[in-house]
Amino acid sequence: MARVKRGNVARKRRNKILKLAKGFRGSHSKLFRTANQQVMKALRYAYRDRRNRKRDFRRLWITRINAASRMHGVSYSQLIGQLKKADIEINRKMLAQMAVLDPDGFASVVAVASKA
Repeated sequence: MARVKRGNVARKRRNKILKLAKGFRGSHSKLFRTANQQVMKALRYAYRDRRNRKRDFRRLWITRINAASRMHGVSYSQLIGQLKKADIEINRKMLAQMAVLDPDGFASVVAVASKA
């Protein structure tokens, strides 16, 4: 059976991993074996945290809406219920933006919702 020389293919594979590990500290960016482990771990974290980011932002928006709505004497859950009854379809991201950047507009949304 003929001997297979894999030098080019193997080097390309290793360099691809080392390129992904650029910026890692110490041997994690220099040695192939440790770099490979760290790249695999980093990719797992990236996959997981793309999903967690959505949860984290939703929690942040809810916290901001709750704080702003309590200034107007309404809790978060009451406000969301009133918005649904008033048939106002505005998402939590926009409500949170209004609460931070446009308090007067947020107050008017709360007033319209509480009337319904």
